[in-house]
Order: sequence, then C-alpha cells, then structure tokens
Amino acid sequence: MTGNAHGGDDAEGLRHKRKDLLNVARRHFMAEGYAAARMEAIARDASVSTATLYAFFPSKTDLFTRVIDDASDDFSRQLQGVQVRGGTVREQLTAFSETYAAFLDDPFVRAVFRLVMAERKRFEPTADRFFERGRAEIGGVLMRVIDEHVAAGALNVERPSWAAGQLMGMIEHPVFFVPMVTGERVRSRREVRCIVGQAVDTFLARYGTGQG
Repeated sequence: MTGNAHGGDDAEGLRHKRKDLLNVARRHFMAEGYAAARMEAIARDASVSTATLYAFFPSKTDLFTRVIDDASDDFSRQLQGVQVRGGTVREQLTAFSETYAAFLDDPFVRAVFRLVMAERKRFEPTADRFFERGRAEIGGVLMRVIDEHVAAGALNVERPSWAAGQLMGMIEHPVFFVPMVTGERVRSRREVRCIVGQAVDTFLARYGTGQG
C-alpha cells in the first residue's frame, strides 16, 4: 500500500512537471514564434536540463503540438462556465453571450489563437483540432439553448447551427477579431455589455416569437 502511495506521488509529480514545462514552452512560443523558440532556452527557463525536456517531449514539433493541445484543454475548462442558467430566452441568450464575450475579451486567449493561426500551415492537423474543438464545445452550448426555446415556442429557428453562428459572429467580430488582427491596437468603442445587448436584440428580432 505504501508503494502504491509513493507511485501515486511520483505520477502526480510528473504531471506537475509536465504542466510546468508546457507553461514555460507556451510563453516562449507566444513571445518568439515556433521557428525562433529554442529547446535549450525553454529548458533553462524551466530550471531543467535539456535532456529532461527531451525526455518529456522528444522534439520541438511534439512540444509545440502538446502546448496547443494543453491550451485547448485549459480553454475547455474555462468554457465549462458557459453553462446557461434557467430563465427567459433573452436571459439565457444574454448569459451565454456575456460569458462568451468575456472569454474572447481575454488578451491571453487571443494570443494563443494568434499563435495557432501563425503556425497553421506547419501544424495544420493541430490547428484544425484546436479550432474544431472550440467550435463544437461553445456552439453546442448555444444550440442546446436554441433548441430548448424552439421547443417552447419562444424561437422560430429552422437551422440552429446557422442561428448560433450568427449570434456568436456578432460578438466575435468586435470583441475578438478586431483586437486580434490589429495586435490589440484597435478596439471597439462600444462596451462589451453594449455589444452583447445589441447582438441579443438583433437575434431576437430575427428569430424571436414574442412568447418567451
């Protein structure tokens, strides 16, 4: 039993060490890009030997792939908060939209997306996996809300996936894409709460039945 306990401690220690290495590597890749980042510098910054780093990640390609997958895991945990409480259709759409906007408004989130986009050609399967996972997890939450209110008669929507994409797009453009492509230099003059309110108003003007 003692041996098992020690084995568990060792495994937990390795998981923590691996996570620490990924966090350090993430900072280097985000600051320098894939090509300029060096395994030796990452190991030194993480206070381990280069041999130790290679023992965890056999190549820089493997390390970069694991960094993006790990960031995707972090985002997934963060987006578990995009769970919509009960209420009217407006209240539920607003709750979703505010949480989604807060996620998109995080400069760190945009920095990771920018890194993935910059290296997409070199790591296309990794980039596709990253984007598709986010789309499925976020869009899935919103489509469940839409389906619920279609069934209740509060929304008239023939294609929930299209409707979800329209609402998310009205938030993404000003909150996410404009700052991302301009390196944070340009931001919407509207406050996030205003952007969300106008997006929900527009969505309900198109799909609402007035019954919810």
